[in-house]
Amino acid sequence: MEEVRETTDIFLWANQNDAKKNDLQIELFLFSKNYTPYFMPIKGDVEQQLRPLFLFDYINQVNLGAGTGLSVRDYELSESEDNVLLRTDLEKVGRAEMLIHLIEHERHDIVEFSETEHEFKRMKGIVARFTDPNNPDAVFYTVKLIQQGQTLKSALAWEFSDGKFGSFNAEVGFKVPDDNQVLIVGKDIFAFNPGKFERMFGYEYKKQVIADKKVAEIEKEYKLSFPEGMDLNALVKERKKTINKLQKLEIGAVKQEDVLDYADEMQLELMSDDNGAIIIMDGNDLDMFVNLINEDYIESKITGKRYEIKSKKLLGEPEGEPPRG
Repeated sequence: MEEVRETTDIFLWANQNDAKKNDLQIELFLFSKNYTPYFMPIKGDVEQQLRPLFLFDYINQVNLGAGTGLSVRDYELSESEDNVLLRTDLEKVGRAEMLIHLIEHERHDIVEFSETEHEFKRMKGIVARFTDPNNPDAVFYTVKLIQQGQTLKSALAWEFSDGKFGSFNAEVGFKVPDDNQVLIVGKDIFAFNPGKFERMFGYEYKKQVIADKKVAEIEKEYKLSFPEGMDLNALVKERKKTINKLQKLEIGAVKQEDVLDYADEMQLELMSDDNGAIIIMDGNDLDMFVNLINEDYIESKITGKRYEIKSKKLLGEPEGEPPRG
C-alpha cells in the first residue's frame, strides 16, 4: 500500500517563521520563460523592501486566516474560493520542480543577470529563497510573476526628478507585484493566487483532466498513426492551443472516413497509411486533425476562399419562410 505523504502544516509554518522573520537570509533569482534561473544582485536601498514584499505579507495572510477559518484544500479537487488556500505537490508541477532543482543542485551553472546578455523582457518571474542561518535545511521560496506591461525601458521612458522631466537613466525598471502569489515549502506549493500560479508555471490541471478524457475518446473513435516513440497523449500535453480546443470538442460528429474527404475538400495535406489510419507526424498535423473533427474549416460560397474558424456559434433551426421567399 502506497504511503500517503504528510503535507506541510501552513499554519505551523507561518507561526514558526513569524518568530524569526527578521533573521532569515534572502536570495533573489530571476527566471526566464524557459525557466532558466539567474542570480539577481540587489542594492542596499531595496533590501528593506524584500521582507514585506516576499515574506511578511504571506505570513500575515496565513495568520489572519487562522482566525477567520481559512482552509487548505488540494488544488486538483477544489475551486478557488474566499478563505480557501489551494495546495498541490511540487512534483506535479514540472516547471516549478525543475526551477527549484536548478537553484538547489545546479548552483554552479547559475550566472548573474545581465540586461545585455539575457534581456529583462525574456524574464517570467522572481524567486525569493529564504534560509534560516541556524537551520540551513529549513529552506522555502516565494515566487512572483513579472508583469512585462509594467516594465520601463530606458529608450522609451522618462523620469521626473528635481522638478523636471528627463530621460530614464536605468537600463530597465519594473514594478514588483505587491500581492501574494506562490509559496513553495518542502514538497508543497501553495497557490495564494491560483490564476497567476497557473500562468507562472503553465499548470492547468483541470483543463488537462478534460483533455485526457477527450484524448481517450479520440483514440476510441479514430484510427491514428504516429512516428515511433510518439503518441497522442504526449503530443497534446505539449500544446496549450490543443488543450484549450479539446475542452468543448464534440468527439465523433465527423466520422473517420469523412476526415480525409473533408481535408481533401479544403486542400489540406493530411495523409493516411495503408491501414487507413490518419497519420499525425507533429503538432501541426494534430492541430489540423482536431480542426477537421471540430468542423473548423469552411469555404465561402461567395468568394471560394477557404477559412479556418477561430470561434463559432451554432444557429438554431430557422422558423418560417426565408424573408425573400
